[in-house]
Amino acid sequence: MLAAMGEFDLIARYFTRPATRAVLGVGDDCALLQPAPGTQLAISSDMLVEGRHFFADVDPAALGHKALAVNLSDLAACGATPLAFTLALALPRVDEPWLEAFSRGLLALADAHGCELVGGDTTQGPLNICITVFGEVPVVNGKSQALLRSGARAGDDIYVSGTLGDARLALEALRGGIALPADLLAQARGRLERPTPRIALGQALRGVASAALDISDGLLGDLRHILKASGAGATLDTSIAIELIASRAHPACAKGLISLKNQLDYVLAGGDDYELAFTAPVSAREAVLAAARQAGTPVTRIGRIDAEPGLRLLDARGQRLTGDFSSFDHFA
Repeated sequence: MLAAMGEFDLIARYFTRPATRAVLGVGDDCALLQPAPGTQLAISSDMLVEGRHFFADVDPAALGHKALAVNLSDLAACGATPLAFTLALALPRVDEPWLEAFSRGLLALADAHGCELVGGDTTQGPLNICITVFGEVPVVNGKSQALLRSGARAGDDIYVSGTLGDARLALEALRGGIALPADLLAQARGRLERPTPRIALGQALRGVASAALDISDGLLGDLRHILKASGAGATLDTSIAIELIASRAHPACAKGLISLKNQLDYVLAGGDDYELAFTAPVSAREAVLAAARQAGTPVTRIGRIDAEPGLRLLDARGQRLTGDFSSFDHFA
């Protein structure tokens, strides 16, 4: 009977693998990691809660992918190389088909990035997934090569990777707020449920970008973290954001299925994109493009860092754009 499977049987069957990069993996009270000489550990944790971060009927393989992807995205924003992760999993009951699919999606992405599962915990309760990921960042001549939020300077360009807004579009469609043809919904839903962590781009931007973070709660809200940490302001050209980002992300835009107001909202405040937002000096434009080519990831320059505090949005005519583009906040 499925219910007869205990906690340790569950861990052994679905989440235990031989350690390869770790000194000691699953099975003891602690895992043991040995960072390579001349590196620092980069560590990040994220939690996904049913009903808050994902729908109850989500494909468990996609959920396993996303649970790790959102953590790997943090490593990407730091310019780190994935090393290992731990998994804390609360389950309402033992459901073996669900566990098989979830672990398959989780471990496939882990294998793709050489990031091994080295420990964690399981318990009974409402479905809740918490992952802590570990990565390595080089230290060169005593200086960490980690990308931080605090390095942006006046005059720097502002870039984003990939496309923005797909995840928000899928969310609105799944909530019934917008009607999409099946093919467009499938495309957008893929971005919502299977985001791509930009690991290669983050590594390629070491020594090039002045500041970086991943876009999880919405471009404007997350960019403000860079501005606060760097003591700077910014000006964004929203027409570039719409023309070069939303039009790529949404064939629905070209078909007139999404209003300009909604396009702006999805791109500027949509969240769940897990792309990188980063800054770099004007003198590094060629280096940024070379990093993008090396990583196989398109980037778009959308604005500049200003000495004047605040975040200014301009339309296609260069006029100030007003409006409330509030990013996601769990407690707002």
